[in-house]
Amino acid sequence: MTFDPQTVKPNSRLDEAKRAEITAEQAYVSTLYERLDAERELADRRLTEALRSSGGPPQAAAEREAATATYSDRLAQLKSVEQGLCFGRLDFADGDGPDDESTMYIGRVGLFDESDDYRPLLIDWRAPAARPFYLATAASPEGIRRRRHIRSLSRRVVGIDDEVLDLGADEHTDHLGLAGEAALLSALERRRTGEMSDIVSTIQAEQDRIIRADMNGVLVVQGGPGTGKTAVALHRAAYLLYTYRRQLTTRGVLVVGPNSTFLRYIGQVLPSLGETGVLLSTIGELFPGLAAAGLDTPEVAEIKGRIGMADVLAQAVRDRQIVPETVLEVPVEGGEVLTLDRRTCERARAKARETLRPHNVARRVFVDRLLDALADQSVRRLESSVLDDLPEVPLADDEVDSGPMLDARDFATIRQELAEDAAVQAALQSLWPKLTPQELLSDLLTDAERLASAARGVLTEEEWRSLLRRPGALWTPADVPLLDELAELLGEDDTEARARRERQRREERAYAEGVLHVLEQDDEIIDEEIVRVRDVLDAELLAERQEARSDLTAAQRAALDRSWTFGHVIVDEAQELSEMDWRLLMRRCPSRSMTLVGDVSQTGSAAGTSSWDRVLRPYVGDRWRLRELTVNYRTPAEIMDLASAVLAELDAGLSAPKSVRESGVRPWRRSSSPEALAADVRRWVDEELEALTAERGGGTLAVLCPESLEGGLAAELAKTQATAGVDDTGDNPRVSVLTVSRSKGLEFDAVIVVDPEGIASGSQRGLNDVYVALTRATQRLGIVHTGTPMPALSGEQSASSAAG
Repeated sequence: MTFDPQTVKPNSRLDEAKRAEITAEQAYVSTLYERLDAERELADRRLTEALRSSGGPPQAAAEREAATATYSDRLAQLKSVEQGLCFGRLDFADGDGPDDESTMYIGRVGLFDESDDYRPLLIDWRAPAARPFYLATAASPEGIRRRRHIRSLSRRVVGIDDEVLDLGADEHTDHLGLAGEAALLSALERRRTGEMSDIVSTIQAEQDRIIRADMNGVLVVQGGPGTGKTAVALHRAAYLLYTYRRQLTTRGVLVVGPNSTFLRYIGQVLPSLGETGVLLSTIGELFPGLAAAGLDTPEVAEIKGRIGMADVLAQAVRDRQIVPETVLEVPVEGGEVLTLDRRTCERARAKARETLRPHNVARRVFVDRLLDALADQSVRRLESSVLDDLPEVPLADDEVDSGPMLDARDFATIRQELAEDAAVQAALQSLWPKLTPQELLSDLLTDAERLASAARGVLTEEEWRSLLRRPGALWTPADVPLLDELAELLGEDDTEARARRERQRREERAYAEGVLHVLEQDDEIIDEEIVRVRDVLDAELLAERQEARSDLTAAQRAALDRSWTFGHVIVDEAQELSEMDWRLLMRRCPSRSMTLVGDVSQTGSAAGTSSWDRVLRPYVGDRWRLRELTVNYRTPAEIMDLASAVLAELDAGLSAPKSVRESGVRPWRRSSSPEALAADVRRWVDEELEALTAERGGGTLAVLCPESLEGGLAAELAKTQATAGVDDTGDNPRVSVLTVSRSKGLEFDAVIVVDPEGIASGSQRGLNDVYVALTRATQRLGIVHTGTPMPALSGEQSASSAAG
């Protein structure tokens, strides 16, 4: 039963009953918003009080910081659930409801009546009590008599969809087992925008089981196009943060997407679900302070993504730990020339490598050994010089040799002077340099000799030469896992940094002592019975109060810290990750608590995978779980039939997900010459925009094409894009020109795939890319050929095609 007040006919007794239902729901929803406003006001007031409070012992300061973080998070959560606060209601059979309640409302956040012993007014969708809303069916009602989906616009209830579940199962169970079919189909028919909408009100049973799966271990979610993989991944993040808040609050959750367009597309989903503390990132953004704005060719990206690059980088580090061929002369201050021979340096290098510490940390051992050798050499020369200048006096019979002229303190002084000598520092840097990941990788990729040495036995000459680039080239996303690997191999010697922090702490304490001394002078004129400054405040506490404290969330701190480890990692389009990408992500999550979402039949990157077992076995063996999504909620059956033919050509063993709906519009195919292509595409884009306006009042359209055509088509469609304007969000263009790789994870009302044969021939996984391109549309699909159609797309053109 579906009711929308915008479409009812007047003077209908049934309509009057439905209006009464809407009015009743509006009254309750208005009560919920009043409670929400009160909660916001309370959180805002307490946050203001926490920010204004000051003073007190260290414990009070810590409590103040905790309160500030708590109320900031709560206020952000309450502000994020304004739209669609309440979206569902469950009516229970007699006596089956929790706490003897006959009705339960489901929404984005939990709200309670404090004046009535905290009676639940609205149940958070993630709470266990809300599960029947997603799982109950007529065959298994779980005590539910009726399930109601409530649709609202801002704070106004605009429609309801009812399902009665306690009648005969044969009459009310559909072949796909979908919960809330009317609400689901309504959501599927909604116009697409440049932002992803949540599915919290229409989650289906197979999706719910994945969302609420246990957090521990690696869960792989395999699903074809339109099965809701991304939405499931994001709702799982919200569920885990709600259920395992204690474990995840301090470590946070990392969500990794394939590109920045995708992250912008999904960026508002988690806040709308009541969560604001998740870090969204691409692989290329996981090295703090570095912008990976460059682009590699697919071939170069594939080589950089191989696991063998870890061996190349390890050898590149070892190659920087050198010893002189014979003797290295070191001219020091005062005109003396000291020497470092090969044997001494080899012994120092061996000792440093035996520590198994990272390069920059082990360097301390190497440097200490050589400074000892240089200091010993300098001491011996000094003693010899002094003895040469003294007259030779034989020892008396009762005298003994007093030993070395210089003691340990003299030796330490000379050693320190050598350590500070510029020539000595330069010599040590030449033998075992202190390096940053950026310095080493830049040197490696711009120096043929260094790269040839590091890649020997791992890459062919043709492969390593393809990695060479000009100095100053932009970093690329494929460089980030290499930089992260080097950061592990190099480490960071923070001895000097710790010393600086200790000096700063001593200076701050000395300053605090001075402040207290001034205050004590004022105390001298006060009666002795009055408490003095020193009685309540010492220098250590005063200095501590002056320290800058971080108000950053866990996600914000994680974004600034390369070594941060997360409580849980969620990866969308996980099939696209290279072996080196996986290596980086496993460092970010040593607990191996991960949710990996993808579809191996859509792998487009040459560095990606066609086997989950192959990428996971090196890290977790066979200790991972597979769950599959089998229902396509996005792509109409008419489009999926065409895409299935491409999938069969790709791999006969793969099966496409079953579409839940038909659009009534069959895909069209047309042909064009290379010379007329741009103009033809512009004309067909205009026709599709007109059709979308007529059928749906608007919508988004994407032109997906090979990279070689992107620039020309974008230029041709620039005026069309300007005229079409932006989508319903006001931020994203209604018309986009994209390569397939940039369309990953996105969806549009209409899609025109230009030159699918060029897409297929453009990469090692071209058929995968064609499959992806065909399944981005939610309503309409057009295909433009510039030559002979590929076998899977060579069917006879429809009448509409011929007319075109």
